[in-house]
Amino acid sequence: MDLDVVLAVVGVLGVMVAAISAKMRRLPISEPLLGLAAGVLLGPHFAGALAIAPLTIEHTLLHEVSRILLAISVMAIALRYPVHDIRPRGRDVVLLMIIAMPVMAAVSAGLAWAILGLPIAAALLFGAALSPTDPVLASSVVTGDAAEKDLPARDRQILSLESGANDGLALPLVIVAIAAAGSLSAVAAVGESLWQILGAAVLGALMGWLGGWALRSGEKHGATASAPALFFTVVLALGILGLAGLIHVDGILAVFVGGLAFNRTGTGADRAAEVPIDEAVNRFAVLPLFVLLGAALPWSQWSELGWRGPVLVLAVLVLRRMPIVLLLRRPLRLPMPDALYLGWFGPVGVSALFYLTLEAKRIGVEETVLAPGSLVLVCSTVAFGVTGVLGRVLYRRATVQGKQVTELGDATPS
Repeated sequence: MDLDVVLAVVGVLGVMVAAISAKMRRLPISEPLLGLAAGVLLGPHFAGALAIAPLTIEHTLLHEVSRILLAISVMAIALRYPVHDIRPRGRDVVLLMIIAMPVMAAVSAGLAWAILGLPIAAALLFGAALSPTDPVLASSVVTGDAAEKDLPARDRQILSLESGANDGLALPLVIVAIAAAGSLSAVAAVGESLWQILGAAVLGALMGWLGGWALRSGEKHGATASAPALFFTVVLALGILGLAGLIHVDGILAVFVGGLAFNRTGTGADRAAEVPIDEAVNRFAVLPLFVLLGAALPWSQWSELGWRGPVLVLAVLVLRRMPIVLLLRRPLRLPMPDALYLGWFGPVGVSALFYLTLEAKRIGVEETVLAPGSLVLVCSTVAFGVTGVLGRVLYRRATVQGKQVTELGDATPS
């Protein structure tokens, strides 16, 4: 792989995104979609400018890049809203964590088993990897002026916080797949899950509090007065991620908890003016990963799936999330337009790539899982990138019509 080519492509795409940034949220395109298309066109199957091995053969680089991107993204989510806005959403997010995510994993695993005939362990890994709502793709539909205008704050907050939290909490589901493959005993699987989650929570809370204290201390002495807190939080996210790797706990969850703890120290209000900068950094940060992913797509393995590949993609996109969110509509207190919107916009993305490449080698199902998993990931990126604007427009029309009907009913004399 030629690093110079990647850097040049990312630079050109960055200039394009900057040039049309005011219009992108009103167009059926997204930054991940642009990066993916560029990677495909420059990859070995087309222009040949990026010579990179297929994802099913070599995925270490993509795994590490996805890990860093997820850390930056979940940190941004943890700091996106003040703590007093996050608290009321806790019940809804917990409901989605403990009910919706395991059901989504089970549905995706069942579809992979029924359509592709995957072994149980491989199907469970496939389902677990696809269960998190991706924070990178979700951010493209909940941030920006257009999203704030068309979507209620509650829906945007639920989708953001869910995507930040469930990225780390998907790990126990992945460990279940490892146990099913015989690589771990039941006792060892429970122990590893507890250590990964509890250790991540403690590490994240401690580092987030220390980070907030350090920033406050620096501000008192003028050491950080000229630098936006954004740069400090990116460094903090990477530091937590590195420490989590050293002690073998869930790094993504640790970063999210660290962001919440940092937010809790009182920095959230101070960061309000920096949120647009934060979102802009995330928009550009996705480009390198999706360029690399586009160049590493396993076209030959996809073709071997035959008709089962498209059927699996359609089944996962339609059945993985929408039915369960609709069933939870009353407990979540969601009007029908909101349930439909949140049911569709729960994309498969970078988090799926992270988990697929994390444990596929450990249980010896790399090609078996990575080929269909990457196909769903790419189709999800395209589907949600194209329908982002349409979804907001349809939601706005549905809610406006609903208000008009309500007002008409109230005005009708009894």
